[in-house]
Amino acid sequence: MIHKTWETAETGRKIKCIHANAAKYKVDSVLTPGSVYEVKNETEEFYFIIDDSKKIAGFKKDYFEPVSS
Repeated sequence: MIHKTWETAETGRKIKCIHANAAKYKVDSVLTPGSVYEVKNETEEFYFIIDDSKKIAGFKKDYFEPVSS
C-alpha cells in the first residue's frame, strides 16, 4: 500500500514536461509543457507525479526529460 504515502514521500528527483500530446488520453489538462514535476515513484514505463490537479498520477516517461540539479 505504498501508494497511500506517495504524496508525502520524499522526492527522488525532478523531471520537466516536454510535451502533452497524447495519442489516446487527454493529458494537456493536467500537464503543462515546460513545468518541472517531482517524481514520487517510478516504474520501467511510468513516472508517478503530483500533476496540475494536485493529485498523484502516472504518466508515460516519453512526456518528460530529466532535470539536472
